[in-house]
Amino acid sequence: MTVRIGAGAGYAGDRIEPAVELARDGDLDYLGFECLGERTLALAQERIGRGEPGYDPRLRERMRRVLPECVERETTVVTNMGAADPEGAAEATSEIAEEVGLDVTVASVAGSDVRDRLDLVEEETYGGGRVSEIEGVVAADAYLGVEGIVAALDTGADVVITDRVADTSLFLAPLVFEFGWSTREPRGPIGQGVVTAHLLECAGQVTGGYFADPGYKDVDGLADLGFPLAEVESDGGLIVTKLPDAGGEVTVRTCTEQLLYEVHDPSAYVTPDAVADFSAVEFEAVTEGRVRVTGARARPRTDTLKVNVCYEDSVVGEGSIGYAGPGALDRADLAASVVETRLERRGTESDIEELRVDRIGVDSLHGDLGRGHPGEPYEVRLRVAARCRDPTTARAVANEVETLYTNGPAGGGGVTTDTRRVVGIASTLLDRDLVDPTVTLHPEGRTVEVER
Repeated sequence: MTVRIGAGAGYAGDRIEPAVELARDGDLDYLGFECLGERTLALAQERIGRGEPGYDPRLRERMRRVLPECVERETTVVTNMGAADPEGAAEATSEIAEEVGLDVTVASVAGSDVRDRLDLVEEETYGGGRVSEIEGVVAADAYLGVEGIVAALDTGADVVITDRVADTSLFLAPLVFEFGWSTREPRGPIGQGVVTAHLLECAGQVTGGYFADPGYKDVDGLADLGFPLAEVESDGGLIVTKLPDAGGEVTVRTCTEQLLYEVHDPSAYVTPDAVADFSAVEFEAVTEGRVRVTGARARPRTDTLKVNVCYEDSVVGEGSIGYAGPGALDRADLAASVVETRLERRGTESDIEELRVDRIGVDSLHGDLGRGHPGEPYEVRLRVAARCRDPTTARAVANEVETLYTNGPAGGGGVTTDTRRVVGIASTLLDRDLVDPTVTLHPEGRTVEVER
């Protein structure tokens, strides 16, 4: 038995066209959309506070374009676009299906929100201190595993929409469901399932998008980049590929780079479902655009789940201005000096927690290393940004850059200013027994028991 599973998105703002192409031409059993970043749930909670939907803002557009293709070809959609409101996302999807004349069952998976259990956490995993004492908590969500999705799939749901589920779990769950794999005793194929999920989760990265580097790693067709799909066997046999006519490429090199992406220890890649060992993974190009993956193993899952606690940290005030022509860098340096002096005179230093002054194109990425290259840059963009305790100071920083229009060095232009709140993150661990995923079927509203 072979399961074909494709990646429809690697983040919330990803392209929609490659997912439509996969749904139409990929002969898929499943199409997964990974759309949650570390701070996305905090932003979703803020939207709820403003009376807006707490699910992914692009959910309606994606579903309207993808659902008809998926329903016609009996492809099941699995996604974490539910964000802070998976039930609302499921209801919206049911409405869209009805509008376009589709008969679908949508399952929502919820339970990641653990704000009411932070007092049960002793210390932060990163940074020290009690998580329960963090002020201004906006969101606190545990990374759920496959259990809720598997329970939803067992009902025959056509679409499964979750809140915070680990990226790998979105793609591993269909394999666990189809093949009857166990995450409690993850011997045999589970490691291959996790590596499948890890290679797919960032969508276009494994088909050459993040890999491309002109002159060193040339990739054709980036403007029409196709997203990947995997062919998985019940014994863990795995081929990663893409649609033949789609742009990009799937090679040993693209797969190798994606394997190492966001992996601290290849021998101990911790997920909610297993601790994967990628240290013996091997890639083999079978034919053009088809790569066989072998050697992934796994150890039993941990007793805890990772939790991201998002909180109101500060306000950033930012302004930028461009200089071009002879002496551009000198004028940018002078402008920076003017702004710094003005801020000192305003007495705002005590309200500024961090100040950055960058000459974009010179030192914004690698500091003074950028100044060591011969030749003078023809154009430089000065950026001044400060992390502040209050919005008033943040606006003052942005305004000082704007005043350079007429009060700074010659030739400055294209000023932009912005103030925005900063969401901080503290990561911790919580006993998995304290987290209870729930599954609800829509539109009927029936709940389903989740085996943990």
